[in-house]
Amino acid sequence: MIENFIQKIQNSKMLSFEISPPKGANFDETLQKIEKSGLIDKIDGFITTDSPLAKLRYSSILASIKTQTFFNKPSIATISMRDRNSFALQADLIGANDFNLRCFLALTGDGVNHGDQPQAKGVFEQNSLFLLQIINALNSQKDIANNPLKEPLKPIYGFCVLNSYSKKLESLKRKMAKKIETGCIAIVTQPVYDLDVANMLHDWLVELTSKYSDFRKDTKLIFGFFPVVSYKGAYFLYSKLPGVFIPDSWLERLEIASKISKDEEFKVGFEMSQKLLETIYSTHQKLHLMSSNNAKLMKDLIEGVA
Repeated sequence: MIENFIQKIQNSKMLSFEISPPKGANFDETLQKIEKSGLIDKIDGFITTDSPLAKLRYSSILASIKTQTFFNKPSIATISMRDRNSFALQADLIGANDFNLRCFLALTGDGVNHGDQPQAKGVFEQNSLFLLQIINALNSQKDIANNPLKEPLKPIYGFCVLNSYSKKLESLKRKMAKKIETGCIAIVTQPVYDLDVANMLHDWLVELTSKYSDFRKDTKLIFGFFPVVSYKGAYFLYSKLPGVFIPDSWLERLEIASKISKDEEFKVGFEMSQKLLETIYSTHQKLHLMSSNNAKLMKDLIEGVA
């Protein structure tokens, strides 16, 4: 199952769906709603989030194990460097291997000062690239301190993330280069709202992968897609997430529609989002779909597109 998923990422079309675990123990309810949406037949795998915005949620590793078992499809567990030192990271990866959870998305993580746990202290032993180094070490059957493992591990696959926009494009390109250099399987971008931006990032990938050894040329780009069906949602992305670019035309159309009615606002946002999905998917057929667990909305959006 895992290796087939990796082959899809490297050689064909691929759609993943993001699942945000709840702040509570009833994760089954989330999975059942996704199952009922009818989206599953379109999806190749999942990514579970790791307490985004430093707001406490159900464990991403346990959520991924449960998701993988429930749907019998691979799940990528997001792991934040915010919460674990290298000792704990290695222990989690080794333990997860026994449950056949072997795909991990490395994040540095949001600072705890932004979240809902003011008593917590961020770890941040190093940034997300260090987790990819740990994965490389474990794949060599050694720990990060170069000590041999007593039992062999099944292959582990590292993924990383990248902003889809920056006012300093050269800085963004250098970050992409560093992530490619680690040999990660794929780079998952923040949501993209402009085909020109997607093409630029893809051109960088082609240029940069040509500079590294053969195994690193397998690094792929997975474009994030997050539908915007309200002016408030679009403005939040525009003003609060500097790594995401929302075109002014989207804001203008949604603002005008919002003054007419909620239905008109949703209709305009849905049409723009679906057109964007169709446009990007026609050229770049590896997408990570995000919708705050609204699987029914995503199913409606991709109908007839993917």
